[in-house]
Amino acid sequence: MKTFIGCLILIALHSNCSTSEREGNATESTSKTQEDLRVIEKQTVTDTLKGSLKAKAMGTIGTTNISISYYSPAVRGRVIWGGLVPVDNVWVTGAHRATRIDFNKEIEIGGVSLTPGKYALFTIPGKEEWTVIINKKWDQHLTDNYSQKDDVVRVLVKKEEEELNQERLQYIIQENTKKEGEINIYWEKVKVSIPIKVY
Repeated sequence: MKTFIGCLILIALHSNCSTSEREGNATESTSKTQEDLRVIEKQTVTDTLKGSLKAKAMGTIGTTNISISYYSPAVRGRVIWGGLVPVDNVWVTGAHRATRIDFNKEIEIGGVSLTPGKYALFTIPGKEEWTVIINKKWDQHLTDNYSQKDDVVRVLVKKEEEELNQERLQYIIQENTKKEGEINIYWEKVKVSIPIKVY
């Protein structure tokens, strides 16, 4: 038993060291192990880094490569929904700059087909549902230059409540079949999933 506990402590310490080494750099992840790693991190690692860290989620659905570049803020004991992040307002779903989504082949979100390229991903958090927005102007500072006329997708998705706290905002790209998958957004005790189809 002591050996087992010692191993868990070593895993936690190793995770902390790895996180510190990545500060200021993009963090990359793959869809196959992200769910397992997310649970381990939430149970064993205390995030002591300050600021919103630059992060990147990468995944493949079928033969379509998808990446999401964003800044990951931390909870740090703050009220998030209705506090730091106002409800019913357009949010960059990150920090500093608009979250960017890139894909190399045509995909479908909310029944709308999108050509390969770069887009901004915004959301409007609500009490029960979130509006997910894909906007064609991907290079934006926060929502300063956001305009609804540049939206190419607007789709409502359900908000889900999580038992465990997700300290830092995290995106996970998940493949369900070779033709379908989802983008999962986790922060605090909220999860939002965006269904995606590929061709």
